[in-house]
Amino acid sequence: MNRKEAIRQTRQLNTLQSLGFSSEESDKLRRISMTLRRWFELECGTNGGCIERDDDGRTYWKSEHSGWRTRTADRETGALKRLQNIVKARNIIHAENSLSFYIQTDPRGAALYILRPQDIPEGKDVSAYYSRGICVY
Repeated sequence: MNRKEAIRQTRQLNTLQSLGFSSEESDKLRRISMTLRRWFELECGTNGGCIERDDDGRTYWKSEHSGWRTRTADRETGALKRLQNIVKARNIIHAENSLSFYIQTDPRGAALYILRPQDIPEGKDVSAYYSRGICVY
């Protein structure tokens, strides 16, 4: 990690702590965001293949070369459950200022945004305003 990256991560940690997350929760949120970003990248596909989901929700790795499908671990579902638990626990403690989150599935950017109540205008679609939130990357 270089100096610029260390400064960026420290700012992100400080911002998340100012919202009521502990340093451990902030680290977990960062790991969740990285896991989801990589998952979405693999869903879009790489030179070796892509991740697919069947109708029952099971995940498979489909090889680009052979077309064979093999079962793979579903890292997305676990990451989303951990995220929901962290945000829910934080909102119980800080009920007066409850937070939400937005998952951005485009692998070209961060996957997780923490949203404060004032980030989304009343009656507007969150997908048009999520970038006003706290980007976790």
